[in-house]
Amino acid sequence: MTRCFASLAAALALVAAVTDRVWAGAPTDQVREYTDAVLKILEDPALKTEDRKPERRAAVRKIATEVFDVQETARRALGPHWQQRTPQQREEFVQLFAELVEQTYISKIDLFGGERLRFTEEKVDGDHAIVRAKVITRQATEVPVEARLLRKGDRWLIYDILIENISLIGNYRAQFDRIIRTQSYEELVKRLRTRGEFLRESERPRRTER
Repeated sequence: MTRCFASLAAALALVAAVTDRVWAGAPTDQVREYTDAVLKILEDPALKTEDRKPERRAAVRKIATEVFDVQETARRALGPHWQQRTPQQREEFVQLFAELVEQTYISKIDLFGGERLRFTEEKVDGDHAIVRAKVITRQATEVPVEARLLRKGDRWLIYDILIENISLIGNYRAQFDRIIRTQSYEELVKRLRTRGEFLRESERPRRTER
């Protein structure tokens, strides 16, 4: 599962920077353009040496900032507790969540083993879209994946990724909700600042309801 996340998204380095690349077209076209750009970086021999790994990860991170709606992802991960937060708390949470996901996934891009992505379906409902695909491994097995997107202006931005029906947002939301309900929001923020527990728990898959 870790390898699938790394291979598909490389990725989820959800930081708040904004770049000037223009991603246009239908949802599938935008996801395809994104994954092609990531694969080009992952397969670049010049970036595979040990001394170039920081540069490799930075290049992937830059692409991720252009196609992910970090605030929407963070809002959904916090669930109903988002409404109770002040603007300052929300801003802090978005940044902490971005750092958590980046540390969890960007460090795993070196697990990429030559997998490929085959797009299979697109569904658009107003400003929401789902793009489905299959990751084709080097052993020729197929792993179903799904990107969920929101339209913002003339762009489609990803806010969640599912691997075999396991949601990035759902995985974290269950952890966050448990800590807030059994302890406090302040305790959640404290743990996010250290990130140790979440880095361990993020490997435990949780299935999302359809």
